[in-house]
Amino acid sequence: MDSTGDTGDTGDTGDTGEDGYFGESVAAGYDDSSGSEEFRPDVVDATARVLAELAGGGRALELGIGTGRIALPLAARGVPVHGIDMSRAMVARLRAKPGGDAIGVTIGDFAQTRVEGAFSLAYLVFNTIMNLTTQEAQVACFRNAAAHLEPGGCFVIEVAVPELRKLPAGQSAVPFRAGPTRWAFDLYDVATQGMSSNYVEVVDGRGEYRSIPFRYVWPAELDLMAQLAGLRLRERWDGWGRAPFTSESGRHVSVWEKPVA
Repeated sequence: MDSTGDTGDTGDTGDTGEDGYFGESVAAGYDDSSGSEEFRPDVVDATARVLAELAGGGRALELGIGTGRIALPLAARGVPVHGIDMSRAMVARLRAKPGGDAIGVTIGDFAQTRVEGAFSLAYLVFNTIMNLTTQEAQVACFRNAAAHLEPGGCFVIEVAVPELRKLPAGQSAVPFRAGPTRWAFDLYDVATQGMSSNYVEVVDGRGEYRSIPFRYVWPAELDLMAQLAGLRLRERWDGWGRAPFTSESGRHVSVWEKPVA
């Protein structure tokens, strides 16, 4: 499972600098679509189409806006978008794109940072909820999203289902990329729900290694977080095509609603 999300926000910067784990070295190549189907035009279009429908003519708030992979096509559909992100390097890539300077962005931790106004839609896509590496931060994110929503508004998360069925007894690593010069694998700690995505690349005979921490989370756990934030589950799909979510689904798109009354 390639767990890298759309954001430079990890919930805290640790020892990685003000941009968290998504500094300039990551931002510079983030929009290279060769490593993920998430950047395919048909996937981006399907994502923006569903989010535009859920926004219903209102404003949208993207938590972890990153380089604008979804925000820009969503704005092109006429949805006013505002974003929150910790990584100035990622946001600089957004600003450099056509239409990027028209999207408002607030720099900060998306689990806590507040922006003015109410929104009909808040969303986190491409596994970005896992960039928050503690349960406390993930709960805070739900509460922050709910606080921004107007009554009847929706909070949407797209995230992978933890791939623990791929772990035989005594093993903690799941490889997801292998090539002549690039390798990548996830490491799981099933006792804490901690994990990391690890990347090894050989460039001009020199090896480079990068590791990004995450916290994996189950659909039922997300539903409880939503309940604590005053939200209720409205829809859960296998993906943006709205196929039913099943026990064999590798990811889910979940929609929680803020009650009107």
